[in-house]
Amino acid sequence: MSESRREGSLEAPTRHPINWKSGDFYDEDSLFAELERVYDICHGCRRCVSLCHAFPSLFDLIDESETMEVDGVKKEDYWQVVEHCYLCDLCYMTKCPYVPPHEWNVDFPHLMLRAKAQRFKDGKVSTRDKLLTSTDFVGSIAGIPVVAQTVNTANNIKSIRKVMDKVIGIHADAELPKFHSNSLRKRFTESNNETVEATADTKGKVALFVTCYGNKNEPDVVEDMVAILRHNNIQVKLVEQEKCCGMPKMELGDLESVEKLKDFNIAQLEKLVDEGWDITAPIPSCVLMFKQEIPLLFPNDEAVKKVQAAFFDPFEYLILRNKEGKLNTDFKNKLGKVAYHVPCHQRVQNIGLKTKDVLSLVPDTEITVIERCSGHDGTYAVKSEYHEISMKICRPVTNKIKGADLDHYISDCPMAGHQIANGLDETNLFAESPFTLLKQAYGI
Repeated sequence: MSESRREGSLEAPTRHPINWKSGDFYDEDSLFAELERVYDICHGCRRCVSLCHAFPSLFDLIDESETMEVDGVKKEDYWQVVEHCYLCDLCYMTKCPYVPPHEWNVDFPHLMLRAKAQRFKDGKVSTRDKLLTSTDFVGSIAGIPVVAQTVNTANNIKSIRKVMDKVIGIHADAELPKFHSNSLRKRFTESNNETVEATADTKGKVALFVTCYGNKNEPDVVEDMVAILRHNNIQVKLVEQEKCCGMPKMELGDLESVEKLKDFNIAQLEKLVDEGWDITAPIPSCVLMFKQEIPLLFPNDEAVKKVQAAFFDPFEYLILRNKEGKLNTDFKNKLGKVAYHVPCHQRVQNIGLKTKDVLSLVPDTEITVIERCSGHDGTYAVKSEYHEISMKICRPVTNKIKGADLDHYISDCPMAGHQIANGLDETNLFAESPFTLLKQAYGI
């Protein structure tokens, strides 16, 4: 083995586009050959064993085989590894020494996506999984006034949850999102800022991609986000029309649906970019989708590139305004001791800890950063077969929070925040949004 192969690459990772429309992407023999190659490399390295359950599953299969090598694992068992990958990208971005430009060219998440796409193409996806990833449809039904109240009530009745566990496969102890009939779009009122000022990096006016989750499940959080932007003299408008960003369907392997959602959303967003608007979203996964995942799936789409360049994480946007002297730092209230959970889809954006940077501007505020996966990861934590594993993945996060003397704990991802709360047992802390905390600091 060469020196470079033994030590891995020291260069920054290079992400290659996903060639899912041509070549041998959907050729099963080619897929299994690549799975075997990459699994063998992972077996010889094992650096990613603590990230999620995909790698322990792989290593257990190998260690319990007759040969104790990849060649001793049955091909049908390869799927056990795929099922536990939720495409967080952390192995690629933070652990693996063999990612491109290394000659071994290992991209574990993209290989898992390819395998998931093969499963979806072969019709080996459950009705439950199709429904859970149809966020626009579920939100349109569950967001109806009477239906929303009924759904929220039913989700808190143990006997009903046990039936859902057995019949549908949604774990009885999993935290399920609440639905609000009074959505963010119903609440939002247009407001013009006369003092909007562009800087070198930002235009000072933001079009908000509300997201299906932000609109129907966490409208209070998004309202706080809007209040913060306006408090900083940033003009805010909503994207006129939007559909799901496509992340749930991508995690399912349904790339055709991802393309349809992309076609609709990019058409709306490109118009806004041409009109001089920056774009942001309240959910890290949705931001990541437009900044990284869609551009890798559609590398030759110029409109996608245009939107990618104009899309910002909200706290990334605020810290850019601060660098130009445009951020309001007149804080009225201290925040005390805050534990900040950094979601996986925030970490892999490679923008740094912008949420921490903004909150650290508040006087008498101490931020403890927790960079571990919450285990929620889209729909993974609510599924009956994976919920207990997801809570095990979350345990290092909850242990750090339990062992600290805190005033607040927050996560940029509301779903991760609720997952963490589910593991905190009898503590008095509850999940908060960094937007809500910053609004409190401003006293607005």
